[in-house]
Amino acid sequence: MARLTTGLSPVRQQAVSVSLATGAYGLSQGALAVAAGLDLWQTLALSLIVFSGGSQFAFVGVIGAAGSPWAAVGTSALLGIRNGFYGVTLAPILRPMRGWRFVWGAQVTIDESTAVALAQPAHDRDARRTGFWWTGVGVFVAWNILVGVGAVAGQYIGEPQAWGLDAAAAAAFLGLVWPRLAPRRAQAVAAAAALFALALTPVLPAGLPILAAALVAVAAGWGGPPIDLEPTEAPV
Repeated sequence: MARLTTGLSPVRQQAVSVSLATGAYGLSQGALAVAAGLDLWQTLALSLIVFSGGSQFAFVGVIGAAGSPWAAVGTSALLGIRNGFYGVTLAPILRPMRGWRFVWGAQVTIDESTAVALAQPAHDRDARRTGFWWTGVGVFVAWNILVGVGAVAGQYIGEPQAWGLDAAAAAAFLGLVWPRLAPRRAQAVAAAAALFALALTPVLPAGLPILAAALVAVAAGWGGPPIDLEPTEAPV
């Protein structure tokens, strides 16, 4: 890792490190997608178009559990909505953007690119823009390459459970959420939503308990002050 980042500025080093670390989860995503019944091209298309790790893991998880395709799409879309809110925060930093930059900017607005951008000093707009673009494009390239590798390998490794890959989705999503649970109120909302989802799991089809658990967060946001979920530091 150190050799790959030698000669780069600190923000670029951070971006490359985050890109490689995040991209590694793509191996699990590719293998799990194939195990859930998607073919290689469907797996690659899902990765390229739905460029959000949490959304992809959720979609594959619901399909793999024999859930409804509509539940899979709904769960995936619900998790992907957060990227739109990131865009609101990043807009003053990235504008003006037009043409292909606007399209690419929207596509690579994810947890990691947002975290690295916001981890830079607030007064250094150039560093924040560099962190966003280097991380967003870096994760996009690393993720999609390794998803393809994982999908090809998944056709030969047998059951993902034997390799522990079935736990990768939960581990990856927990890793993304954990830095945002510093406030006690956020911890309480997350715990309540988790308990609500667990209670509904025996009675609802796969995927629907997650959608229902979102109502807990909606109720918490409606009935109280907003929770500051901005990560205090970039993921590593």
